Amino acid sequence: MANRVRYFSLNEDVKGGSWYLGDPLDDAGHELEDIWEFTEGRPVRSTGHLKFPIREPGRRLDYSAAGVAMTPVLHIRVATLFAELAPDDVQLLPADITDCPEQYVVLVATKLIRCIDDEASEEILRWKPEDGRPERVGQYRSVAGLRIDPAKVGDAKVFRTWGWKGALIVSEDIKTAVERANATGAQFEEV
Repeated sequence: MANRVRYFSLNEDVKGGSWYLGDPLDDAGHELEDIWEFTEGRPVRSTGHLKFPIREPGRRLDYSAAGVAMTPVLHIRVATLFAELAPDDVQLLPADITDCPEQYVVLVATKLIRCIDDEASEEILRWKPEDGRPERVGQYRSVAGLRIDPAKVGDAKVFRTWGWKGALIVSEDIKTAVERANATGAQFEEV
């Protein structure tokens, strides 16, 4: 019997004393039209160098979930692991962080997979007609204790979950590589 691949949600380990990055800006320092495009689970058009302001100064992190959209921002040494282990699943976009000379990138998961296991997840709420959002009826409104069905993932190692795009999912080998690199800011929860 083959070993079952395990998957993990990658989140920022929020600790006091660490920096907090704001929403991405364009080359000229203007707000982007769509800050959510980096978390949609599809490739994005190149936007040049993105800029991230530091909203709260503190210790630099190797992995940050920046701004309202929780855009994944990685130090280049961590991003290299993703590029090596999951080249078909990620897009890396250059990023500059205010007053930080080190190289960072935005990690875009380019796959969106319909794999949430409604029965195994702790609590699933869906939009209903009475919620007054007809365009959202049937979609996930809330997902607590997320669990996925690994049989629906295929060979993806980095992806977003269809219907609940806030979850950035990585395979166990990526989790292990990031932990071995002692990357700061990364926290994993098995899904």
